[in-house]
Amino acid sequence: MMNTKVVGYIVIAVGIAVFAILAASQGLAVTLGAFFTIGIFSFLYKDNPYYKFSEAAFVGISAGYWFVSLFWQNMYSKLFVGVGAAYHTTFVQGGGWDDRWMMLIGGLLGVLMLMRLFPKAGWISRWPLAVVVGATAGLYFINYFVSNGILQLGASAGPLQRYDAAGNLDLWATISQAILVIGTLSGLIYFYFSKEHKGAFGGVAKIGIWTLMLTFGASFGYTVMSRLSLLIGRMDYLMSDWLQLIN
Repeated sequence: MMNTKVVGYIVIAVGIAVFAILAASQGLAVTLGAFFTIGIFSFLYKDNPYYKFSEAAFVGISAGYWFVSLFWQNMYSKLFVGVGAAYHTTFVQGGGWDDRWMMLIGGLLGVLMLMRLFPKAGWISRWPLAVVVGATAGLYFINYFVSNGILQLGASAGPLQRYDAAGNLDLWATISQAILVIGTLSGLIYFYFSKEHKGAFGGVAKIGIWTLMLTFGASFGYTVMSRLSLLIGRMDYLMSDWLQLIN
């Protein structure tokens, strides 16, 4: 019986030969994409060095890409260009105060955040981090309050009867609005624990449970479909761009 290590070495050698042949015929960039794609998929078999190498390469390349991208999109275009334009407006043209001087505050906070790289001055990085976390939390609170609160409340509180552009009663839109209102109210009633869920009140609470289950199921299905779309995209890349088995 052949040694397991020998079999592994043979498989690796054959794989390298196949990748080399395909790289020569299909191009190095396409073959590297397939190499790392298969490396990530190899985790489905078990954790292995091939997967770890592909994962490390993906993380490193992504970090480098976002570093360069954010540098040119934010630090250069906003800080350097913005402060330069503010200097020209204030001192060259004599136009007085320019709001783009405020970008110096963001630049200072960014420099202070780099103090984490120095052990003795690492505590200074907590200040800009607190500003970023607080400002981001406040921004997202307002956005989610409007999108998940005010807008949905307005949609639920609208009239049940819906009409089309010609002024005729839209039956399906009316039924959809009624289902939306019933599901919203029953879901809220389910979370009302000051009254025991019995009788008619308990029946409405059960409708709320079913509404929540349907909502969570639809959300989970959407997540599964989004992940499947990524899988389909990578399989299409392997079959069409790399192996050219599909036109």
